[in-house]
Amino acid sequence: MNVLTVTFNPALDLTVQAPSWHPGQVNVAAAAQTDAGGKGVNVAALLADWTRQSGEPLQVSASGFLGTGNAGPFEALFRERGIQDAFVRVAGETRLGLKIVDPEAGSTTDFNLPGVQVSAAQLDGLLGQLRDLAGTQDAAVLAGSLPPGVPAETYARVVAALRQSGVPFVAADTSGEALRRLLAAPTLPHLLKPNIHELEVALGRELPTDADRLAAARELLERGAEWVALSLGEEGAWLVWAGGAVKAVPPQVDVVSTVGAGDAMVAGLVSARLAGLGPAEALSRATAFAAGNITRLGAQLPPHDELMALHRQVRLQKGC
Repeated sequence: MNVLTVTFNPALDLTVQAPSWHPGQVNVAAAAQTDAGGKGVNVAALLADWTRQSGEPLQVSASGFLGTGNAGPFEALFRERGIQDAFVRVAGETRLGLKIVDPEAGSTTDFNLPGVQVSAAQLDGLLGQLRDLAGTQDAAVLAGSLPPGVPAETYARVVAALRQSGVPFVAADTSGEALRRLLAAPTLPHLLKPNIHELEVALGRELPTDADRLAAARELLERGAEWVALSLGEEGAWLVWAGGAVKAVPPQVDVVSTVGAGDAMVAGLVSARLAGLGPAEALSRATAFAAGNITRLGAQLPPHDELMALHRQVRLQKGC
């Protein structure tokens, strides 16, 4: 099975552990590490992790825009995880993402920079590459924000192209204007994975109850999506499909960093779909992926035995 992830705006994530830090003051950090990241890159890394653990035959490729000035950490990650590097190189440096983790409060504060400037010609080059790759892919994942120079309708444009090319399963995880344009487009991805805040902003209305959330998800199903996964943070996540809805309540874990939790959920859903699992089983796997990821710094799964133990602790509740 071939999976392509597309990260238009990757980032070098500098994660600083700063117990009980305070804004506006001098703080002492306990440790720091830099990881090649961005949502689609994280999904690729987590899928590669799962392939090594489970033996499920996934060949993962990663594409998007990558600055030539600091591509080394990304290239090292791809070599280490066995990910095929299909990134289009552009002049400049890939942006830095600062993550301040307070392990005592169990919180993560993010500062995300805009990204490298992308020209219209470079965007056309990437879109041409994606069309060329589409014919060999069993799934494609578009994830993350858009860099300067890339129009907000790009997600909608690429999703339509991939679906028209016959990719069996297209997933998208974005936010803001890119998500709003995607939801308004005539062609939706097979899987949409917003969090509750992102969906409320994109739809322009609050979704305070489960009934409101399920109704909103079903509106998207009527317009062409097959699965809508709505993450709720500590509360868990809903997965809604034409035949029903299920909510997963995650196990309690010691949170190291919440960075990448949503990406882990996407990786779990995509791998489960390719393995032929049904929606409920897919959400259970995805919730275990997310729970395992937040016990680590960076995009990685815990050892297989630990991950399976988390999987057994996920509680599923049927929706109405």
